[in-house]
Amino acid sequence: MLDIKALKIAIEQLESERRIAREKLIDAIEQSLAAAYKKEYGKRGQIVRSHIDLDSGTVSFEQIKTVVDDTTVRFEGEEELDHTNTEEEGALERFNEEKHILIEDAKILKADVALGEEIVFPLEQKDDFGRIAAQTAKQVIMQRIKEAERSSVLDEFGSKEGDIISGYVQKVENGTVYVDFNRAVGILPYNEQIPGERFARGARIRAYLYAVEDSVRGITLKLSRTHPKFLEKLFEYESPEVASGVVQLKAIAREPGSRSKIAVWTDDSNIDPVGSCVGQKGVRVSTVMSELCGEKIDIIEYSNDPAEFVQKALSPAKVLDITLDEAEHKALIEVLPDQLSLAIGKGGQNVRLAARLTGWKIDIKGTDAAEDKITPSEDAGETTDEDFIPLAELIAEDITA
Repeated sequence: MLDIKALKIAIEQLESERRIAREKLIDAIEQSLAAAYKKEYGKRGQIVRSHIDLDSGTVSFEQIKTVVDDTTVRFEGEEELDHTNTEEEGALERFNEEKHILIEDAKILKADVALGEEIVFPLEQKDDFGRIAAQTAKQVIMQRIKEAERSSVLDEFGSKEGDIISGYVQKVENGTVYVDFNRAVGILPYNEQIPGERFARGARIRAYLYAVEDSVRGITLKLSRTHPKFLEKLFEYESPEVASGVVQLKAIAREPGSRSKIAVWTDDSNIDPVGSCVGQKGVRVSTVMSELCGEKIDIIEYSNDPAEFVQKALSPAKVLDITLDEAEHKALIEVLPDQLSLAIGKGGQNVRLAARLTGWKIDIKGTDAAEDKITPSEDAGETTDEDFIPLAELIAEDITA
């Protein structure tokens, strides 16, 4: 008989500390006892199960046999090819009296028995297991608990995929930051960090969880602080209007640590979408900027009119005139000479981000005919889906480390 009090304490402790469901823990213990029984007293091919009564502390063992006939198994001496189904289904299993029972014999025990049904036979009670059997039980229960814990962690963090999670810096190795989340370790590669960031061991860190990977080494959480969704989620935390979906972030163009442009929109005429993100005295956007190491954020109102949208995207520069070339998906912008450098931005950043935000190639010229031509291809490659990110379609795709 088991020490039921000690067993209950162990189950409660594992359930609390490792967050493993009570049913899974009991199942793991029952499987370990069944493995020990089979090791010590069982026969080859035998299927043994055990059941624990947590009230009395007793353990019962039973043998399981599956109901078969000559169409589902083959017998000793018969040619395997004579008793195979289609090639896709493969060869029939050899009959083993320790785990099979013929249907005619099974009907003696249960008249309405069906093929494939399991018949249960009680086994003799045993309390004394040898050293090898006990070791087998220990290995089985540790393996089952490990599997249950892994499943629990996958359930927990799988539900958080596509959200921001917080942890503590475990170590920094070759530029990669390893983040401790108690039950799992997150990896923040160098190329997913905001340029200039430095992390001290033990420091609290927030990052966007874009993938949960289950490998032979354990569960790994893939993190990013440069992903456009990280910026979107930060605004969800700061702005109730964004969190509720009343205000939508229609597009984001971001150069992490330097500058971002976001296009916001709402169909509620009583709400100012830009003001909802900026907050009173700029407190909301300032909080987001602080999390992003001072990254500047331009918030503009989205428009279904491409001409209007492109003009707003070039903010803070003021546009005099715009001509759209639908065939080449190009916008020709005309500005005053003193607005030219502002429209282009330092290193072409403003026009580059505007092009990514809107998806239009942009050429800018001053009214004095001194033309400066900037398209998304300059300093940033051709405009692609990576440059133009509509959030309605954006998914947390796997970002290579």
